[in-house]
Amino acid sequence: MKYEPEFIPMSRAEMDRLGWKELDILLVTGDAYVDHPSFAMALVGRLLLAEGWRVGIVAQPDWRNPDSVKVMGRPRIACAVTAGNMDSMLCIYTVGRRFRRDDIYSPGGRTGLKPQMATVVYTQLCKAAFPGIPTVLGGMEASMRRVAHYDYWQDKIRPSVLLDSKPDKIRPSVLVDSKADILIYGQGELSTPQVFHRIENGEPLDGIQGTARFLGGKASSELEIDDSYVMLPSFEEMKNDRDAMMREMIILEKEMNAWCGHKLLQDYNGRYVLVEPPQPPMSSAEFDRVCEFRYAGRPHPSYKEKIPAFETVKDSIPAVRGCPGGCAFCGLVSHQGRHVISRSEDSIMKSVQCLKKQPFFHGTISDVGGPAGNSYGHHAKNPELCRKCRRSSCMFPNHCPNYVADGKPLISLLRRLRRENGVKHVFINSGIRLDLALMQPELTAEIIRHHVSGHMKVAPEHLHKRVLALMRKGQPGELEEFMKIFDRISRECGKEQYLIPLFISNFPGCTEAEMKVVDDFLASHNWSLEQAQDYIPLPLTMGAAMYYTGKTPDGEPIVVNRGLRERRTQLTMLKHRRDGYRNYEGERKNGGDRKFHGGGNFHGKRRPPKKH
Repeated sequence: MKYEPEFIPMSRAEMDRLGWKELDILLVTGDAYVDHPSFAMALVGRLLLAEGWRVGIVAQPDWRNPDSVKVMGRPRIACAVTAGNMDSMLCIYTVGRRFRRDDIYSPGGRTGLKPQMATVVYTQLCKAAFPGIPTVLGGMEASMRRVAHYDYWQDKIRPSVLLDSKPDKIRPSVLVDSKADILIYGQGELSTPQVFHRIENGEPLDGIQGTARFLGGKASSELEIDDSYVMLPSFEEMKNDRDAMMREMIILEKEMNAWCGHKLLQDYNGRYVLVEPPQPPMSSAEFDRVCEFRYAGRPHPSYKEKIPAFETVKDSIPAVRGCPGGCAFCGLVSHQGRHVISRSEDSIMKSVQCLKKQPFFHGTISDVGGPAGNSYGHHAKNPELCRKCRRSSCMFPNHCPNYVADGKPLISLLRRLRRENGVKHVFINSGIRLDLALMQPELTAEIIRHHVSGHMKVAPEHLHKRVLALMRKGQPGELEEFMKIFDRISRECGKEQYLIPLFISNFPGCTEAEMKVVDDFLASHNWSLEQAQDYIPLPLTMGAAMYYTGKTPDGEPIVVNRGLRERRTQLTMLKHRRDGYRNYEGERKNGGDRKFHGGGNFHGKRRPPKKH
């Protein structure tokens, strides 16, 4: 039986209205419930409903009280737990390890509604509330912490979330393992139904791609380890040898291919965490299906305050998954993978019809995109070559000749969207890759002429060749080249448009002298950044391994700025106020060519420009 309620129930009263006496699966999330495909728990919930299960959501429960997850009773099959769309530590703390002033995934942007290490805490909450219940982990935090990893905010090596203990600040008297039954990492749409069908039928959970499990002592001792397995450094090695973190990351990156990746084992005092190879990428048809479920397209009606994250994406349409970049600072490849998958035009147009029915829609589609706004429709020339590939990036150190960066599919889609009745504007606001933009001149011109909302986000990240290489980004001249193209086309179509660049300070290996290259560039253009992004080592990224070990993947020692005082110099270079910040419009009117604007992701106080 297929269930399609307007909203997934969050209370017993809603269950009663649906005629449900009990739930099959209870979803517990650290975010407010927004029924939109950009919010993972809504997507997973709709997927499980489509499989015929009765599903309920408990959003942001009181983690101090097990009764907070009992509002709809004990589920028949299992609990599914996620921290939400972001890692909970990143959501709670700034790069300076201070509490953030807001949480965009909570009603009213309020903080304090989710715990640190939320995946672990919620798992134990469910175990306490429903003894013996199978528990499934998923989401970004679970993906990025599926094996032993470095946690920047606690500055230590933590074990896999499959057996991690509760943070001391939450329940200092409880130091037991979370003992989740299975973890789903990556995109998960293909793995998730398999997991719950097996749990319901009492079948073993082994061999499901895109999952990880913690094996008990008996299962670990009886495991026959053959050539299909690769051993990661043990947890003890990770704690006692900093270089083990780099060895782990090198192995993980090589084994991230769904077709040729091995099973991974990590030893925890004679017991193993077993990580299956990743889930294969969805087909376009499978991606269409999960985006076409009957989403309400808005937050659950129980919320009386706005949810900032929804306000950002409410007029947008997801179109792409995956990223070919493999940047060292980004966790996207460890989660979504390198393979780009795109929705069909017809499927996207169905989402447009749904969006047009929303009372808040006034004719402007704010974004059509994904990790990179200009990667739609990209594909492999020969898919069989991708099945054997162990590269960490399709774009670095050079563009893979098997990666087809064709701009025509996105041009076709954007023109179709512009012709749609009731649609006044279509923008690309998810950011574009500069290397792809320079490879697709026709598409780039199309976007600049018709799909810039006054400001365009670009992410050069840095301008020094060596630092860019450490980041696995493009070449120093790409930004300047793109600026000329952007300025010329904007002038030709008579539009006042500005660039929002993103630069990163204090990336591992970046010295003060190398950061000054960015500072000199900004000074030469009288360009002040409104905000700046200071580097944060995210779990299970190559950048975090470089930060923790103080070495490159090749073993070369590098400079790492760890303390706030050490970091301040580089960050100040990006935050420095120049005349161009307040005069860029006047410059252009007087014949100048500085059509730039500041941007980034530094969460500090915004100082207004000085008045003349």
